Amino acid sequence: MPSTSDAATTTPARSASAGRRRHRPELQGLRALAVVLVVVYHVWLGRVSGGVDVFFLLSGFLMTGQLVRAAEGGGIMFGSLWARMIKRLFPAALVVLTASMAVSILVLPENRWFQTIKEVVAAALYVENWQLAADSADYFNQHNEASVVQHFWSLSIQGQFYLVWPVLVALAAFLGARLGRPVRGSVAWCLAVAFAASLTYSIMLTEAQQQLAYFHSLTRVWEFALGGVLALVIDLVVLSRMSRIVLGWAGVLGLVACGLVLQVGSVFPGYAALWPTLCAAAVIAAGTTGSRAGADRWLTTRPMRYVGDLSYALYLWHWPVLVFYLVARDRAAVGLAGGTVIIAVSFALAALTYHLVEHPVRESTVGTRSRWGGYALGTAMLVPVLVAAGLWNEVSVRKARTYASLVADPDHPGALMRQPGFEFWGDENAAVVPPLVALPQDFAAIEGATCRRTANNNILEICSSPVSPPATKRIVVVGDSHMQQYLAALSPVARRHNWQIVHMLKGACPFSADANAMPGDRECIKWNADAAEEIIRMKPDAVFTNGSRNVRVGLTEETPSGFVAQWRKLEEAEIPVIAVRDNPRHSFSPPQCAATHGREAPHCSVPRADLLAPEAPYALIEDLPSNTSFLDFSDYFCTEDLCPPTIGNVQVYLDDNHVSGTYMGTMSPIVEEALLAQLADLAGA
Repeated sequence: MPSTSDAATTTPARSASAGRRRHRPELQGLRALAVVLVVVYHVWLGRVSGGVDVFFLLSGFLMTGQLVRAAEGGGIMFGSLWARMIKRLFPAALVVLTASMAVSILVLPENRWFQTIKEVVAAALYVENWQLAADSADYFNQHNEASVVQHFWSLSIQGQFYLVWPVLVALAAFLGARLGRPVRGSVAWCLAVAFAASLTYSIMLTEAQQQLAYFHSLTRVWEFALGGVLALVIDLVVLSRMSRIVLGWAGVLGLVACGLVLQVGSVFPGYAALWPTLCAAAVIAAGTTGSRAGADRWLTTRPMRYVGDLSYALYLWHWPVLVFYLVARDRAAVGLAGGTVIIAVSFALAALTYHLVEHPVRESTVGTRSRWGGYALGTAMLVPVLVAAGLWNEVSVRKARTYASLVADPDHPGALMRQPGFEFWGDENAAVVPPLVALPQDFAAIEGATCRRTANNNILEICSSPVSPPATKRIVVVGDSHMQQYLAALSPVARRHNWQIVHMLKGACPFSADANAMPGDRECIKWNADAAEEIIRMKPDAVFTNGSRNVRVGLTEETPSGFVAQWRKLEEAEIPVIAVRDNPRHSFSPPQCAATHGREAPHCSVPRADLLAPEAPYALIEDLPSNTSFLDFSDYFCTEDLCPPTIGNVQVYLDDNHVSGTYMGTMSPIVEEALLAQLADLAGA
């Protein structure tokens, strides 16, 4: 996010005298270049540019210089400093959040409401990066579509930086004074340590969990620290004019090329983020060359300086405008013409916000007449946003609850509609359940389950359903999220027969003995090995697990060799396995398509023959383990010809591939009949 610090255009001058300062207009142009790259890459190219990393470095450069000068001149006034930051950051940001909520209610599909509400609150409280980090570690939240305020993650990190950095600089200055060292030297050493520690952590976490690392505050500290160190040592850098011309253009061209060469969204931060930050540092080090051939001559033109003024508001507006355009046009990407419209609208909104909100509030005396004025102003702007989000959430919750009484009534038979001989006496045009707003929460779970983690693997969670001892049978459900969805069908069966359901589940991690089903996922491989050990130790009556995977258009369904190897391992322990054929995966969201175009719209259903072969892939495998039997519920996800978004007035899916808990609940009698038959066969074998 573009910085709006007091020191936006004033930094320590690179001169022989450390006390002298001079105007640095090229920084305004650098900010403009960074935000233009962010916007153009997002809108036209659908990529990430690395411009945000430039903002982080600029913030560190500008804020550190400002704080060090304050520390040298008598001390840092924390209260007034933070109050000024609130006055500069809050108005434009909260205007965008409020507008985004209003348009979201009108434009966004209801299944995205709860996610948007949650992220609006996180953005307003400057913790959006941590919200996205938490979502990146949650398998089901990983399927969320990008929210209209997702870009606030960088603003959140900068807000945290503005809160912590003054304290860090003050502590470094204090310790330096106690040791008899100058402020600049003490702060420089402190920032150098922060740079090294944060970069090391960033590299390690990026390698282990890139999505988490991308939004983690501590993986970004080094970028601010690099800017801070540059602010403190730039006086010592003496370069010839030609060197500065070359350095400036190298930095500019490097910034432009970064997002084209690197997949920023999937490799940053880590060491890869050194590319844009060092390029930005090169532009700053080049400074004002005084040459017509220098990059600074272009960066300091009036248009670039004006874009620099708009950079904060432009960054805030471009993302929601892009998301709303895609939703309104029902598209996954924009073309050249659409992108031009998005950028033009974003610039117009940015100009209005800058001239009517950001600049007038910044230059006014509002919030400056008392010690707590800035905080009062911030509170007065923040509270309405939080109240509006709370009211929207309450409306959404009430709307989501309205369908509970409709489930299992004659109008909503769901999967029972597909049973041979079933006669439907209900209303074919009854409202579909669950309503779209309730779908994200309609995932299966067992109420009252007790869970524990194994001593040797805290990622393996073992949960058991409540039961009146002694349980008549113990069934282990193991595998990925497509096994978890069956809990909605199995839980009523278990209650009726006093079975205990034990589940071991991990998103995107099917029950497999090798890496074929999850290449490169070392955590999943370890999880599977430990799950198999626990099952063998437990000796359940049966294991309910994946029989195939990857049912997509193009007949891609397969039964990996690792599945069979895992079944064979349980065969040696004389544990029966009931493997279930996978349900279809779509390239779009069936419920969202049905809500937008109608459930009968041809493109909301997929021909069954394009997804499912007449025979399941496991039927073609020779020498299957003798302990393994199979269940195929494909006829309850698809008709003879089509795989539709709704069956029996119930949403089949909650997203593009997970079966809704409500629909799976209607499958309970069907699953019960099939499962009892399998268990009877096992008992008679």
